[in-house]
Amino acid sequence: MTHTAELFKLLFLVLLRISHSKMVQLHTEENSRSPEVIKWLEVYNRSFCQPRDVIVDINTEYPEGVEYIFMPSCVVLKRCAGCCVDEELECVPVRTQTVIMQIMKRKYLQSQMVEMQFLQHNQCECRPKRETKVKPERKRKKEEVKGHGQSRKRKKQKQFALISQCSPCTEKRRHLNPETCECTCKMTQQRCRAKGLELNERNCRCETVRR
Repeated sequence: MTHTAELFKLLFLVLLRISHSKMVQLHTEENSRSPEVIKWLEVYNRSFCQPRDVIVDINTEYPEGVEYIFMPSCVVLKRCAGCCVDEELECVPVRTQTVIMQIMKRKYLQSQMVEMQFLQHNQCECRPKRETKVKPERKRKKEEVKGHGQSRKRKKQKQFALISQCSPCTEKRRHLNPETCECTCKMTQQRCRAKGLELNERNCRCETVRR
């Protein structure tokens, strides 16, 4: 009886060893195989511009709800993605749909089930990229530049003529108003009050208000 048990034990060990050897051999053969080559047409169809399942963060879609915790924090939506045949083109949606999903919204110890709207892309196309074209600044004509210069020259001449008719200001703190021929303070009331002072128009100085 003991001899029979030993025989069965030996046979079991032999079978176990053979089985292990076959598994190692199969694993080695699988690793030695060349990787599968995906055909060009399949690669093209997979990568072309089309609606795809995209993980979208809810806080990105609803930035005003940052104080809430959403469960789940992201959703799966169809969004346009993929390659276009030209670098000047981009994959954009041409037909969209609004979907409503139930989301758990939490704040502190309170939670509630809410329905939130998300935009889903149903159809996509490759279209020219939207580039902001800055309009070139219009160049002035020589006549316009010349006329503008003459206008400024006439204005200066007029001011000079007005000043020459007025008596000059003798005080350094005053300047001449050519239209009224009055000598007024260079310092203004507004600038004095910004310092918490008042303008004394007799000496054109900022002084403390006496109460």
